Amino acid sequence: MRIVVGITGASGSIYGVRLLERLRQYPAVEVHLVVSRVGQQVLERETGKRLEDLNELADCRYDVENLEAPLASGSFLTHGMVVAPCSVRTMSAIASGVVSNLLLRAADVTLKERRRLILMVRETPLHLGHLRTMTALTEMGAIIAPPAPAFYLRPNSIAELVDHSLDRILDLMGLPPAEAQRWTGS
Repeated sequence: MRIVVGITGASGSIYGVRLLERLRQYPAVEVHLVVSRVGQQVLERETGKRLEDLNELADCRYDVENLEAPLASGSFLTHGMVVAPCSVRTMSAIASGVVSNLLLRAADVTLKERRRLILMVRETPLHLGHLRTMTALTEMGAIIAPPAPAFYLRPNSIAELVDHSLDRILDLMGLPPAEAQRWTGS
């Protein structure tokens, strides 16, 4: 199973890094990574990690400007793509079909091939244009899954909040984590 992970310049690069770490727990999953230029800057600012530090977490990493990479073609079979975090700029470009870099092209290919595209959009508050863009993407087949902390599990750390959001993403990708805490009722 091949999964593409995109990391953009929205705050919350911890979601992308932690997703890569979590995907390493699945030996049958081949991870392909592409990070936007601003995503690289935010990654370093928020986590202290450089792009090269993510190499060991992905099977393949591509330069965001390389539109000749395998991810740019629908003939390169993948299970789907997760953009974590996803900036509003990236979300808007995907919705409008703008493919000015590999991350956007990979998302476009994912949609056109009717594969699963999950966008962890990181923005608040949202104006009507954002909401309409989310609606358009949902109508195209994307899943808008903002990281929303759940407090019913009584998290003790930021890491637990991040992992709970990623448990939902892994569920959506068909990789339900065995260790996920789930609501069982009162």
